[in-house]
Amino acid sequence: MATNVINSGGQAWRSEVIQPSLPEVHSSLPVPKTSAFLSKLVAFAGPGFLIAVGYMDPGNWATDLAGGSRYNYTLLSVIMLSNFMAILLQALAIKLGVVTGRDLAQACRDHFSRPVSLGLWGFAEIAIAACDLAEVIGSAIALNLLFHIPLIWGVCLTGLDVLMILFLQQKGFRFLEALVISLIGTIGVCFGLEILFSRPSLAGLFSGFFVPSMQIVMRDPGMLYIAIGILGATVMPHNLYLHSAIVQTRKFERTSEGRREAIRYCTIDSTIALMLALFVNAAILIVAAATFCRSGYHEVAEIQDAYKLLSPLLGVTGASTVFALALLASGQNSTLTGTLAGQVVMEGFLSIRLRPWLRRLITRALAITPAVLVTAFWGARGTANLLLLSQVILSMQLSFAVFPLVMFTSDRAKMGEFVNPLWLKSLSWVTAVCIAVLNAWLLLQALRG
Repeated sequence: MATNVINSGGQAWRSEVIQPSLPEVHSSLPVPKTSAFLSKLVAFAGPGFLIAVGYMDPGNWATDLAGGSRYNYTLLSVIMLSNFMAILLQALAIKLGVVTGRDLAQACRDHFSRPVSLGLWGFAEIAIAACDLAEVIGSAIALNLLFHIPLIWGVCLTGLDVLMILFLQQKGFRFLEALVISLIGTIGVCFGLEILFSRPSLAGLFSGFFVPSMQIVMRDPGMLYIAIGILGATVMPHNLYLHSAIVQTRKFERTSEGRREAIRYCTIDSTIALMLALFVNAAILIVAAATFCRSGYHEVAEIQDAYKLLSPLLGVTGASTVFALALLASGQNSTLTGTLAGQVVMEGFLSIRLRPWLRRLITRALAITPAVLVTAFWGARGTANLLLLSQVILSMQLSFAVFPLVMFTSDRAKMGEFVNPLWLKSLSWVTAVCIAVLNAWLLLQALRG
């Protein structure tokens, strides 16, 4: 089944769209013909929340905990800046998917030569496996903290999300979106409670968000390192592939007006969801600042340490349990979307179709196997190091997704009337280069130890 895409005179792509992204759910959700704003927004709402979970996954928790415990509220401005960068790049992914009828993986396959395309596929698979590692380990740590399940068994249990996705997709894509939104709500409520328990300084919050400190870039290399870690870990490459695919689950009119409407409502959905992700990321840092930094604990960077200290320092019996529950919801949520991203990347780059159960079994095994081996041989200490390694790997791959995305959406032959205007093109390239430079610096520092 081919999709109705922008006609670019046959010169824009090396090949035509043969089969749409995520064919089992493509154009499966109807969009009402009514002109009512709220009805349309509800119809398009959902994909943005699936993407938002990648911005609050366990891989981000360590940098937020370290930033809050060591530097109080100072790095809140960095979290806000990184979130705005994410909003911009996810909007470009929406535009690419809606206008061209291709997800980012398909677009790379149809534009680049076969060797380049295969290289990009390899980088994308490594990045998804690295991101899955953080999510699997986060879920396993949460199960260990809440129910004292050994880490190695917790890692294995997270593989059951494959069965959950298969079941929910048979019921309809809306059921999967509903589960993800429910888990996001759980995370939000948990951290809302943690903020109430920790009673942060309002003056500190205002200063942290709206008064960036020159100390970040001029005086303290440690602060700069954590700041770049926050920036580098925020924009997830697999989210760019996934978002460009799942916006095509809506059955909107494949006309200029229909595409324009889809871009508008999907961007609103994405922005709202990412602002919620901003709240969660900021809340982790705020709780760390108000609890650990204020009490003189400036070296809290591991999740297990934060869990042990929260209840004693706050004087609230359930504070640590609420924290672990949020971690479990975050990890499980992220593994769901990570598995979907694996499907998009494999099918998009290689143009192969496997049975859903086999495809998801392969992508899940790629993530679980390293986590099982490290947990078995090195235990909790090994999982902490593996979390850090996963973030370094993500930093290495990110630009291989960002640069093609900006290039495609800035190409008039591919986008037609929807091509990025000059101001957006300039802002997108500045963002892409900034991310590349910061991640290169972070990688260099990690290699130096």
